[in-house]
Amino acid sequence: MQKEANARIKINNLLQDAGWRFFDDKKGQANISLEPNVKITKKDIDAFGEDFETTKNGFIDFLLLDDNGFPLVILEAKREDKNPLDGKEQARKYAHTENVRFVILSNGNLHYFWDLERGDPEVITEFPSQESLKHRQGFKPDNKRLADEVVELDYIALTQNPNFKGDPRYINKETREQFLWDENLRILRPYQLKAIHALQKSAEAGNDRFLFEMATGTGKTLISAAVIKLFLRTGNAKRILFLVDRLELEDQAHKNFVRYLNNDFSSVIYKQNRDDWKKAEVVISTVQSLSAQDKYKKLFSPTDFDLIIADESHRAIGGNSRAVFEYFIGYKLGLTATPKDYLKNVDLQKLSYKDQRSWERRQLLDTYTTFGCKNGEPTFRFSLLDGVKDGFLINPIVSDARTDITTELLSEKGYAVMIEKNEGGEDEETFFHKDFEKKFFSEKTNHVFCQTFIENAFRDPISGEIGKSIIFCVSQNHASKITQILNQMASKLWPEKYNSDFAMQVTSNISDSQQFTINFANNNLHGHTKFLENYKSSKTRVCVTVGMMTTGYDCEDILNLALMRPVFSPTDFIQIKGRGTRKHVFDYTDEYGERHKIPKDNFKFFDFFANCEYFEEKFDYDEILRLPIKQKEGKGGDSVGVEVSEIEVFNPDKVKTLTETAVGIDGMKVDRKLFEKAKEELQKDSDVKTAVENEQWDRAIQIMRDKYEDKPQLFINLEKIRKSENLDRRISWREFLERAFGIIDGFKSKDEKLEEECEKFISIYKPESKYVTHIKNYLKAYVTDEKFRDIINNKQYAELNVYAGFTMPEFKELNGWREVVPEYVKDYVPVNVYMK
Repeated sequence: MQKEANARIKINNLLQDAGWRFFDDKKGQANISLEPNVKITKKDIDAFGEDFETTKNGFIDFLLLDDNGFPLVILEAKREDKNPLDGKEQARKYAHTENVRFVILSNGNLHYFWDLERGDPEVITEFPSQESLKHRQGFKPDNKRLADEVVELDYIALTQNPNFKGDPRYINKETREQFLWDENLRILRPYQLKAIHALQKSAEAGNDRFLFEMATGTGKTLISAAVIKLFLRTGNAKRILFLVDRLELEDQAHKNFVRYLNNDFSSVIYKQNRDDWKKAEVVISTVQSLSAQDKYKKLFSPTDFDLIIADESHRAIGGNSRAVFEYFIGYKLGLTATPKDYLKNVDLQKLSYKDQRSWERRQLLDTYTTFGCKNGEPTFRFSLLDGVKDGFLINPIVSDARTDITTELLSEKGYAVMIEKNEGGEDEETFFHKDFEKKFFSEKTNHVFCQTFIENAFRDPISGEIGKSIIFCVSQNHASKITQILNQMASKLWPEKYNSDFAMQVTSNISDSQQFTINFANNNLHGHTKFLENYKSSKTRVCVTVGMMTTGYDCEDILNLALMRPVFSPTDFIQIKGRGTRKHVFDYTDEYGERHKIPKDNFKFFDFFANCEYFEEKFDYDEILRLPIKQKEGKGGDSVGVEVSEIEVFNPDKVKTLTETAVGIDGMKVDRKLFEKAKEELQKDSDVKTAVENEQWDRAIQIMRDKYEDKPQLFINLEKIRKSENLDRRISWREFLERAFGIIDGFKSKDEKLEEECEKFISIYKPESKYVTHIKNYLKAYVTDEKFRDIINNKQYAELNVYAGFTMPEFKELNGWREVVPEYVKDYVPVNVYMK
């Protein structure tokens, strides 16, 4: 009886959370509100507290009604130990009797939504709202209509201007290309058209998930626009969600969709249109803004979108962000620039589980599985080599620019130096590539990096100055150093040409940094070049960043990229390299009216940390630059390179004494008022407030910590906040800011966070009903109990016979989930959050 009662309570709560209101058909009165739309039928009332399965009257469990009181959804309930799908055929019969299209199958723990006009039941973690289902009623999916739609090269251009083919400038073949350029009309490239046709063919075969694996620079946003038009025109979608993984891509996607589709379809950025997003056909959001505190469940119903597109999909839906993606029911399209075989000549068996390359490979394989490509073949593939071969992209000239120090930092033995101890004497300390500009600093090495870059960088073919470049650094502090060094060098080499603006730091802690990236692409960052009058090229030649310009940044005239840092993420590496692969024609009309047009044939890719070899052993560099670093005698007796005295080692002071004082359960009075005081102070801080409003979380956190963490004004830190809020787990600075600015209502308890993790796992992996309860208990125990993790990780399963938290019989019931759950936790769940 308890299992039936539990199922009913959970189902009732889910219905109420989704906004449904109840009335009692037997008693003829509302038991929650005066505007009921959930009919509890005779069968359900008779079965209350008893076995759902023993009631033989044949009545519907729950009947969900529309505004006019007509049947909208059949909800078939099962007790907790039954599979919800057991009621599938029974629910189908009821649905046909009531002329209802939608069915929900639930046992309180696992739920399925079934659109009888679309296909099979799909796992959901929340119940859809009435409003969302009314929207979906107008959605009439038909894969045949999708496949039969005629899509040609002018598919987008016809939306931009339906009459463009009648323009004399288009009719005249000699002026056609210039006309299309002047009017910004986009004609699909042949491979882009093939991608759309591949999707149509896949849909015709009955698929509703698709994956495009296409190199950076191949125009995935334009292809997305064509896919969006295809689905909206054929009635296979009424509203589409476009997910990106970076803030800057959100604005970029919106501008492009407005440019391509605005005549027929409206596009909005969710955070700028929170109140009227339902009026738009295309809604754009970062996955991070939806996944934080599981906001997507509060903001949207599972049936609000009919097509979900994930840009750079194995990042946008990587890890448990995939729960956002799986939450919605509908067609799914993933876009990725990272090929499945990005690791060359690397023995995957020798990579440790925590190796970034191994982790991202698991992510990528998960992505292929998510989109129904278990055989590793995407719906459509167009690689960098394909783009180069077809004349749409260009390859880099890769320069091996490692120094002697960086070579040793990269070696298995590392770079060893003697460090003077405070109490006298010396100790040998060894550093590795991960330590550069974090624990180990060498100003001379940074100078050599900058000098090598300036001496070897490609020049602008028109003006002769350093070509536009992006340099990627270890940290914001490192970016500041490199910017300063480059500007000092530029002032000496080209006096009066620059005013400390040859290089610009473009990182999230710099005000207006996002605008800097736009100005750089538009060739007006700090005005135009002083090297050649009337030549439209940016005065600033180098943007120095950490991660802001890695993904989706379009600047076709980039001639140099430099990695002055080690890169461990294959996706980051591929994205960074992709910043230079776009083709470009340098164009200038001189004072005599003669026009000079020079195509961009290559770009230079400086690799100071052997990153290419990290992802492809025995990489064949195009050129090797010799950089003297070690202490030695130069010509004329001058020493070159780095002396030990020029190396700075970061070694924080250690605590000599530690005194602990127990604080009562209510905490100190000052702590109890800490959060309210901090909230009041932060809301008055315009810098923090602006960063939060713009979702610049790294910047907001940095400003807040610099001003307030353990500072006299507030003396706040995360441990004090945790105690003041009487939390049974740790919190993050972002979570604190979200609470302070009212983005979330409160801090969730450990149990609430664990339940969310379980729901994410279930939505991603969709286990059978009989495993759900065991999986939840297993995941919770593995996350919260270090002893239990050790038992599982070391395969000491016999100890489960005496372990109270999770028994051996439960472990046996897990079957194939015994390994999946720990792997999921290791990859995606920060277990330290659940510690006090």
